[in-house]
Amino acid sequence: MDKMWSGRFSASASSLLDQFNASIMFDRKLYKEDIEGSIAHATMLTKQGILTQDELEKIKDGLSQVLKEIESGEFEWKISDEDLHMGIEKRLTAIIGDAGKKLHTARSRNDQVAVDFRRYVLRKNNEIIEGIKALMAEVLVVANQHTETLIPGMTHLQHAQPINFAFHLGAYLSMFKRDIERFESSLERNNISPLGCAALAGTPHNVDRKMTAELLGFHSVSVNCLDTVSDRDFALEILFNISTMMMHISRLSEELIMWSSYEFGFVELSDEYSTGSSIMPQKKNPDVPELLRGKTGRVYGSLMGLLTVMKGLPLAYNKDTQEDKEGVFDAVETAEISLEILKEAIKTMEVKAYNMEKACAIGHLSATDLADYLVEKCGIPFREAHFITGRAVAKGEELHIDLSAMEYKYLKEIDERIGEDVIEYLGLRHSMNARTSEGGTASTRTKEQLEYFANYLGEK
Repeated sequence: MDKMWSGRFSASASSLLDQFNASIMFDRKLYKEDIEGSIAHATMLTKQGILTQDELEKIKDGLSQVLKEIESGEFEWKISDEDLHMGIEKRLTAIIGDAGKKLHTARSRNDQVAVDFRRYVLRKNNEIIEGIKALMAEVLVVANQHTETLIPGMTHLQHAQPINFAFHLGAYLSMFKRDIERFESSLERNNISPLGCAALAGTPHNVDRKMTAELLGFHSVSVNCLDTVSDRDFALEILFNISTMMMHISRLSEELIMWSSYEFGFVELSDEYSTGSSIMPQKKNPDVPELLRGKTGRVYGSLMGLLTVMKGLPLAYNKDTQEDKEGVFDAVETAEISLEILKEAIKTMEVKAYNMEKACAIGHLSATDLADYLVEKCGIPFREAHFITGRAVAKGEELHIDLSAMEYKYLKEIDERIGEDVIEYLGLRHSMNARTSEGGTASTRTKEQLEYFANYLGEK
């Protein structure tokens, strides 16, 4: 009977229970956070006179050896140890003797795992922020090359108005900036230390929670211990933040998939980030954006899974909470590789500007400009102008001519008030550059937006 908690039990746990109950095969990912937390805890116990300086040095030396064993692959992770906390403490005690048994004074696995997991999540928040910034920087490089490149702006996946490609990419830069802000908000809100809360009610030992918080890089300590040991809001937040980020990545991926098809032909993904078919030699498949689109659903599943685990738990800690980590670990790894591979796919893709501009001459994208012309130049009420423009579009359909290329004589037939200067208004580039309102697609406004994002990244 080798369980740390076995004093109350007269029979050994079954091997089936060990297998079902253990988290050590996945929570060992938190070994650095656990060892650092233990060193901080022991340092505080020594300052408070609970451990001697000699015991502290033994604990620090022992944990240093455990760390080396783990990182070299020598450490033996045993399911019978249940979790990484017990596994590390058991090995520490084997190395240094009784001093190792004193490490858990004034601490529970409840606040211990809360410290480890919270620090992991905070660290990954920062790393994902850096990944988003790197992706934004690459999108910005491409955008700066295409402030004059026309592309059909769409609603309902139908051609709507001409915009420039940089403006389109700027929409994703806006999304990714909001993603960063969500992660930053979570960092600020969740940067509090659980250590010293013990099982749920605090500890009678004379501990210094502020000291351990400072040693571990937390901004402050938690207010209520009962809440702290059972709180997994920080884990839910990173899952939500990743899910929202992946939704934005998925939307961009969907467009890359469409744009790389023969029907669009707007971009071509590099051979490095494309795959072929096992049966059709001509195929070049956009597997990267397709996988990014698919992995978004996987991340959503992790978020919904943890929300479901937490929804009915009474206070305080329950073993259900052990199910908090695997989904977070998987979502974090998915987010990190997704950001990296999307960045490289965008960096290496070819933008086919000619095809983008050619597509703008399909679908009467300057129809709104004709309506605006009728209002501004002819003094026609907008609803009437809308009707007249609709007739012009119908004429274009009849003649198989796009409105932007229609001869003046046909427009004059539709309404005598239309002057020859309308031809300039119907030009696609004129249409794009006419939208000069703040946040609009005119090249001058687009350049302002790109400068804004460049400054934002430069300040970060």
